[in-house]
Amino acid sequence: MSNEYRQLLNPETVLSIPLKKTDPVELYLPLRKLVASKYSESDAQKVESVLETLNKCRRDMVERRGDLSLPMQRDCLIHYFKCLCMVEPLFTSLSYDADTDPIIFVWYDAFNPEHEDGVSSERNAIQLEKAAVVFNLGAICSQIAASCDRTTALGRHLSMEAFKVAANFFFKLWKALAKDVVSATLDLTLLFAEFLHLLFSAQASELELQQQLNNNDASYALQQHRCALSFISVYELYHRAYELIPTDSAARKHVYSFDQTWVTHLYQKVTFFQEEARQRESSILPESEQPDVFSSVISCALDHDAECVTEILVKGICRRLILKPQQIYVDLILSEYNPFKILKDGKLKSEPLNLYESLRSYFVLKYSENVAKRVEGLFEKLHKLRNEMLCDDLSLPFRRDCLIRYFRCLCMIEPFFPLNASPNPPIFVWYNAINPQQDSSQPNIHLEKASVLFNLAALCTHIAVSCDLTTIHGHRLAMDALNDALHWLSLLRFESYNKACGTIDLSEQYTRMIKNGIASLKLKFPHPQSVTPYDRSRSGPLAEMRPQYHKSKMKTCHVETGPSDVIRQFLLGYSKAHSMLQMVCEAPCLDLLSEVSPVKIKDGNLVANATLEAPNLAMGEHELAGDTAVCK
Repeated sequence: MSNEYRQLLNPETVLSIPLKKTDPVELYLPLRKLVASKYSESDAQKVESVLETLNKCRRDMVERRGDLSLPMQRDCLIHYFKCLCMVEPLFTSLSYDADTDPIIFVWYDAFNPEHEDGVSSERNAIQLEKAAVVFNLGAICSQIAASCDRTTALGRHLSMEAFKVAANFFFKLWKALAKDVVSATLDLTLLFAEFLHLLFSAQASELELQQQLNNNDASYALQQHRCALSFISVYELYHRAYELIPTDSAARKHVYSFDQTWVTHLYQKVTFFQEEARQRESSILPESEQPDVFSSVISCALDHDAECVTEILVKGICRRLILKPQQIYVDLILSEYNPFKILKDGKLKSEPLNLYESLRSYFVLKYSENVAKRVEGLFEKLHKLRNEMLCDDLSLPFRRDCLIRYFRCLCMIEPFFPLNASPNPPIFVWYNAINPQQDSSQPNIHLEKASVLFNLAALCTHIAVSCDLTTIHGHRLAMDALNDALHWLSLLRFESYNKACGTIDLSEQYTRMIKNGIASLKLKFPHPQSVTPYDRSRSGPLAEMRPQYHKSKMKTCHVETGPSDVIRQFLLGYSKAHSMLQMVCEAPCLDLLSEVSPVKIKDGNLVANATLEAPNLAMGEHELAGDTAVCK
């Protein structure tokens, strides 16, 4: 392999794209006027904070972009997209309302905004707005990827994940959004969306291949087999991307006007990977010799080399964290105000533990003082979250948020357990939820994770039986909360049965009983069209969950589900946005770059985010007045 080709394989040069620019537009006044006229002034008051946040997010996107870091721009765009999807149904009405001033969206081509066809302008066209925002989400992720230090294992991993997310956004633009834009600039056409999806997929795969070439966790033959398949895959992606541009004269001129080196760069990539793939074809194993399952996750050596400690911690959140259930309405409860509370019964309790000292001393002993300093921010946050988790005076939203954040941090440190080299390993002590006189005391991190998952499930069952089932929002939230509880219990099964031996409440028999109780409770919940009282006679911790209903709410009533419910429309829009982003933004490690992450990656180190001490500090929090749901 020549030096030129070695440089091509080492992706010091990667391609990223600029963001689309737009003109300012006022959203709050026309949308509020529309809600007041179509629904009522009362409805307008209920959703005006959502409209204010929508307006602020767009203003920040236009006016403050130069002041925000790349991760903060990503957060702002995601938040704006959620708000945009919430109000999407209003734009249909806006198009037919002659008394309301039109909203005119103007967007400029990202590659050549000065071109005669470089501007899109449509009246009340939310399809253009959504497509442009998704384009910018892909663009900002490509810039995050390009800004990472790819000379380090951690930087390559973050860059790879960011390029994957960028490719996902452009896939969504290509397959779902671009076709609905009437007057699209060239960068929003199907051809360009497909091209950018393939380009960023290729760059992500190339970074993953580079990690794979440094991995020695398999036999030589299997390693060569994997590398051969990867070279073929990377070649095919670059080849498909390259073919789209030279064959289309308009696209070729457009790319040349932006950067003439792009086509040359792609040609070199195609040539190099085609030759490498051809030479390595002989390394592909016969089907009979291929293993059933490959691990697509490349990790550092199992002896935890000090140079990749930070990378192992970050990968822990990607490799082991399955924290994205499809339940959406549970995540809408972020307000300190709610009509329910958590009782002490039915949840596991634990003894205090100084995780910071135990973990830091282990890293000093195992590696060095310098390595310990690089990651001590994570240990500080772990210790703080565990102490907060044990407090009895936390509000429901804060407790749930605390448990989830703590579980994320546990996933990060899990690869280093058991701490065999530590003279003072942490001992996790948890008490039986059924009989607090019994406890389990172990240095096993899986006991800690299983207990946290148990408490998350218990929280969700409390939410469910405390919801106001006389409203469509309350019913949706209750059902979502029960499904959320089942999700945490499914993760508990993996942690507890196979890896942790705790008290009886963590046993398969007991958790199966809880699942059966949840299934029974779901059947007793009335259909959203008609609410009737239901029997709460059941055994175990679920029996102690008492809803704070007013007597008037316990009567049989009809739940409003028609399209005239503006709050319901907003919540459904949020649900759609949440589901889409959940599928696209599948790289939890990128959240560690955000200003709203409890633990941040800064200069290759893990540091605690001192500016974020409570979930209500999240950017753009707002409440739907008169409802128990708060939209994030």
